[in-house]
Amino acid sequence: MGKTPKVELSIPIIPDMELAATQTSEVVARHMGLSQEKSDEIKMALIEACINAFEHSKTEEGQVEINFAIDDNTLVIKVTDQGVGFDSNTVQIPKIEQKIKSEHKRGWGLQLIKELMDTVEFESTDEGTTVTMTKKK
Repeated sequence: MGKTPKVELSIPIIPDMELAATQTSEVVARHMGLSQEKSDEIKMALIEACINAFEHSKTEEGQVEINFAIDDNTLVIKVTDQGVGFDSNTVQIPKIEQKIKSEHKRGWGLQLIKELMDTVEFESTDEGTTVTMTKKK
């Protein structure tokens, strides 16, 4: 049994910093031999998870931690902030008809992450939130 390859990133909450995380995800996906489609799905989900942490965590730490681990044929990504937390069950999925007419197009993040990844789990307390996403080979 070999070691589980891991990558840990700590990124500041500044505009476009989520792109540093997507560059890392591309390298990890390539190392695993994932298809370009799966790599792109991971990048989209990761962008959404990072932007959600940036916009909603209200963290005073000003950092988001991202961990990548390759476990057999599965990539496990954890995005963690030290913010206020939330209850994923109370987040409403926007109605497309209203969003199309609205100036505010955001609000699809959680639904998008769930559709792009194989599994998604949310752990949230008043000390922070961790989104754990997996993608199988």
